[in-house]
This record gives sequence, structure tokens and C-alpha cells, in this order.
Amino acid sequence: MARIVKRAAALVTVALLGVTAPATVATAAAAPVPACRGGQLAAGGAERVGADAFRVTVVNEGPGPCVLRGHPTVALAGQGAPSRAKSLSVTRQGPARPVQLAAGAAAQTRISFVPVLGEADGYCASGAEPFAAPSMVIGAAGARLQLAPDDGGNFALCGTTVRATAFRPAP
Repeated sequence: MARIVKRAAALVTVALLGVTAPATVATAAAAPVPACRGGQLAAGGAERVGADAFRVTVVNEGPGPCVLRGHPTVALAGQGAPSRAKSLSVTRQGPARPVQLAAGAAAQTRISFVPVLGEADGYCASGAEPFAAPSMVIGAAGARLQLAPDDGGNFALCGTTVRATAFRPAP
């Protein structure tokens, strides 16, 4: 008799779980992660990578996760007045994929350019006038994030075009 009671109890438990499990799964569906907005992104750094590139990091400082998409815009700044900032054309490198950033997580892009040659005053092989600035403004998700090179130098380049990879999760 005890064996029959245990088996009946087990069948009732299984039947109850079978009825409640689909309802639990349906209510546990997660809301979609919103797009990153300018106010939740912050500049994380501009690490020099060789003579002709920087790895730029942006950080989600918002209260929750967000999705960052696309390639950045780029301008050189820090020349004493916003009117002296130099907007640059961006050649997009590689496909853009959505990057989901948890609160506190970072994404990176690589900005590369034609470097200034020589010492001190420098020159451009193309004959163009070299341009140097102490800071760069990266556009991402509606934010304009100003940052300086991590090594304390300047952003120096020839021409008005840079290449930028799409944002990727930071390692």
C-alpha cells in the first residue's frame, strides 16, 4: 500500500510540473536590450597601436545593458576653440554587428590613418600639410566623446581620412 501511495504522489507531482512549466517559461521571456544612448557611454581610452593607429575604447556607464552598433565618427579637437576642430572622413572597415554591453562593459574600435613622417615638425609623403591635435572626438550612439592619447602625445596625421573598424566587444 505504501508503494502505491508513493507512486501516486510522484504522478501528481509530475502532472503538476507539466502543467506549470510552460506558464513559467512564457513569463520568463526577457525584454529586448535597448540601443545604447549617448548619455550612458563614456570614453575609456585611446591606446596607440604602432605609428598609424589607435585602439579606442568606450564604456557603458549606464545602469543596465545596451546594444552598440556601427562605426564611429571621428574629429580632431583641442585646438583652443570648437570652430577649429577638424572633422575627418571615415572609411569603414569590416561589417558592423550589434555589440551587447552589460553595465560597465566596454567596446573597442581601431582608428588608423596616414602617419606624419620625420622628426619635430614632420611632413607628409603626399605633400599635404600635417595636422596634430591633443584630443580626438569619437561619435558613438549619439554621444561625442573627447579623449587624448593614453601615452600623452598628440594625434598627428596626414590628410583628412581615417579608417575605422566597427565596434567590437573589448577583451
